[in-house]
Amino acid sequence: MIGTAARVGVFTESVIREMTRLAAEHDGVNLAQGFPDFPAPAELLEAAARALREGYNQYAITWGAPNFRRALAEKVRWFNGITVDPERNITVTCGATEAMMATLLATVNAGEEVIVFEPFYENYGPDAKLSGAVPRFVPIRLEPGFPFDPDQVRAAVTPKTRAIVVNTPHNPTGKVFTRPELEFIAELCHRHDLLAITDEVYEHIIYDGQAHTTLASLPGMLERTVIVNSLSKSYSVTGWRVGWTIAPAAIADGIRKVHDFLTVGAAAPLQEAGVTALGFPRQYYTDLAAMYQRKRDTLLGILQEAGFACLAPSGAYYIICSPSGRRPSTRSAGVCGACARAPASQQRSPLRGLQTKLGPTASRGCPLPAPQSPVRPPLVRLGTVGGGPSGERPPSSDGPRVPCNVAPCGDSKPSGGRRQAEVAPYADSKPS
Repeated sequence: MIGTAARVGVFTESVIREMTRLAAEHDGVNLAQGFPDFPAPAELLEAAARALREGYNQYAITWGAPNFRRALAEKVRWFNGITVDPERNITVTCGATEAMMATLLATVNAGEEVIVFEPFYENYGPDAKLSGAVPRFVPIRLEPGFPFDPDQVRAAVTPKTRAIVVNTPHNPTGKVFTRPELEFIAELCHRHDLLAITDEVYEHIIYDGQAHTTLASLPGMLERTVIVNSLSKSYSVTGWRVGWTIAPAAIADGIRKVHDFLTVGAAAPLQEAGVTALGFPRQYYTDLAAMYQRKRDTLLGILQEAGFACLAPSGAYYIICSPSGRRPSTRSAGVCGACARAPASQQRSPLRGLQTKLGPTASRGCPLPAPQSPVRPPLVRLGTVGGGPSGERPPSSDGPRVPCNVAPCGDSKPSGGRRQAEVAPYADSKPS
């Protein structure tokens, strides 16, 4: 009998897509899928339309349009504090999802191990397995600050360890890795000759005066780090699928080979438009973070009023919460992925007063491992989601109540910070 390859049996279909179907079936508010439900900045949309009209409709250079790569190099110079060569270090991909897959295929051999902090963005497990690697998991504790145990990270390193994945700001906890934590990871990479792969797609969605630090900016780390990023979150264009890697030249050459035969290239007119996005004034990013923080604070209040115990995120747009009223744990926690779908019928865009509706409908992935059998996510009733221009919330005791999806998370069953690699994480709808 003709069937599928064994490799597709080691992970599951996306639970996020099932949640989206359930939300539509029950006329619920979808807090499951990771995209903003407000328009992208008007200047960016006009730049895309202009690029189409001006003829940017054929293949760009496989590893990215030169002007887009130059704009990226300038952006990471002033924001991330690193100097890169756009000709040798940058590869433009079809979203951060392809960037991560191409990176693992280019750098990790079959049987080698990749350290992943859990809970995690669900693509990391399948990406590692499709590349023939073995993921090794180290838990982030579900408590304020979301710390990890350095001894567990050290214990996860074996002679087969090739790389460590660092996602900051972190999906789904909202953890922002501190500089001392990154310095510990950098020292570990130097000591054991490891590659660091950093997923930084939420670098501009950060709260409470926290600062994003790029691991590659630490001494000696630019030569052993691959940065994965995209336009999707910072510019509210998750459907454009324009991402990139920044890597040492020898590794970039390998990534480019894989990328060429995976997708050939990212959309030419959208790369041209991306030059406009990367040139936005710095105040854009300040206003973006402030807008999301208002939404985070509003949704935290809604969840807490509804009886959820929540851990406030320092970045990204997810909230770890427990319906039990007790502090979330790996057994009880769920991901309410729309820290931005907070009530405000009209919100101001971070760019030049563009009026927008509600914030993102949320999650880039429910990353905790799934049980062995599929579980239907509950629809948790949180009350009316809405409000006037000032963001005030109508009384939850009156009017219709709508269900909101809160992603259930499986029992992570940590054992000394390690887990059998064959336990599959929740799968997601792949935006990045």
